[in-house]
Amino acid sequence: MNERKSQFRQSQPSKLGLLFVVQKHQGRNLHYDFRLEVNGVLKSWALPKGPSVDPAVKRLAVAVEDHPVEYADFEGVISAGQYGAGPVMIWDHGTYSPEDSDDVSESLETGELKFALHGQKLRGSWVLVRIRSNNWLLIKHRDAYASKEDITKLEPRSVVSGRLLSEIAADEGDDAQIKAARRRTGGGRTTE
Repeated sequence: MNERKSQFRQSQPSKLGLLFVVQKHQGRNLHYDFRLEVNGVLKSWALPKGPSVDPAVKRLAVAVEDHPVEYADFEGVISAGQYGAGPVMIWDHGTYSPEDSDDVSESLETGELKFALHGQKLRGSWVLVRIRSNNWLLIKHRDAYASKEDITKLEPRSVVSGRLLSEIAADEGDDAQIKAARRRTGGGRTTE
């Protein structure tokens, strides 16, 4: 994690629940990293298409390695040559609370976690359901926060800095990294 610049408050437990963060990441491919604080680490899933607030849409969530809780604070550019090189944005953050059981680890072990998000963009009731090994589905429940709108298109900016992913790359990336991001996305700007 070379020269990562933190622009987010230090993660602290909240009276509302445990920490969650969604980081938009232009690595090899654009994706969103959905992270939940569980037993002192961030359990993490890569969402190739990002989250959806439409209960009819089930989003693939691929379980990836745990991250330290401090990683929730990171918005910036992972240096070229490092694993996951590219710009990272804090797309949403807040707290979550389990809905059916206080034992989040046990719920994840059994393959179904129902929870409420208390974020700036993502709110209300959700479920993560394992479909096979590392593949899960992230599904929004029908509630007052559900919508047919594409939240990733409506809300493309960072909740911390207000910047787009391309602006983070331009502000903090080195020239080689910016050029590589442009090549991956086929244009003058990184994919938003």
